[in-house]
Amino acid sequence: MRRIHVIGIGAGDPDQLTLQAVRALRSTDVFFLLDKGEVKADLTRLRRQMLDTHLPERTYRLVEARDPDRDRSAGGAAYSPAVGDWRSARAGIYERLIAEELDEGETGAFLVWGDPALYDSTLGILQEVLGRGTVDFEYDVVPGISSVSALVARHRTGLNRVARPVQITTGRRLAEGFPEGVDDVVVMLDAHQVFRRYADQDIDIYWGAYIGTPDEVLASGPIAEAAPRIERLRAEARERKGWIMDTYLLRRNPKDR
Repeated sequence: MRRIHVIGIGAGDPDQLTLQAVRALRSTDVFFLLDKGEVKADLTRLRRQMLDTHLPERTYRLVEARDPDRDRSAGGAAYSPAVGDWRSARAGIYERLIAEELDEGETGAFLVWGDPALYDSTLGILQEVLGRGTVDFEYDVVPGISSVSALVARHRTGLNRVARPVQITTGRRLAEGFPEGVDDVVVMLDAHQVFRRYADQDIDIYWGAYIGTPDEVLASGPIAEAAPRIERLRAEARERKGWIMDTYLLRRNPKDR
């Protein structure tokens, strides 16, 4: 039986790999990497650095494939179908890689940014591959330190306050309104800086980009004061690198409940 490790590798810092993740790395015969193109070559480079750090003897094979493009212009009702098409295209690539590059009895691995259970498609795609019935394998999941955990650690704060819930959502959902009954909201995948809509409220923001990497950028404070600084930092970083991955926590003060 073929076996697959889905390994959470954290937000970018090689020191944040867990001991369980390192053991999984060392039991892997073939690592599958999806190339996202020259603009995001840093993501592949960081993965390679992690492998070189923990597997210097290079007792593994590395297999790369080009990640399919996703229609990022699709909005509204077209958004979910566009994501579904992209995931199916990825499933086809995973299916081929496992069938052609992984022999019976070998172990392959996908290295997932952050934690595989949080806003990542790998687990769902592997289920789709198994559902097609063309290749059989077992898989396990190694949790990782997510950008959410790394963000609050770098800002030396917690995700929630005493007896209060915390919600993790996306910029697309935040644009529909601040969640009811929640004062602490973590926002991921916000390409449009939706937090600016709440600059007239007493809400603090804890923001970070490229968390856990040498390019890490952090900012915090009341939204009204921090938003212009974050916009500038974000624009400069995106211009410099060509891409950006950022996450933030919004913390509404009690008087605005």
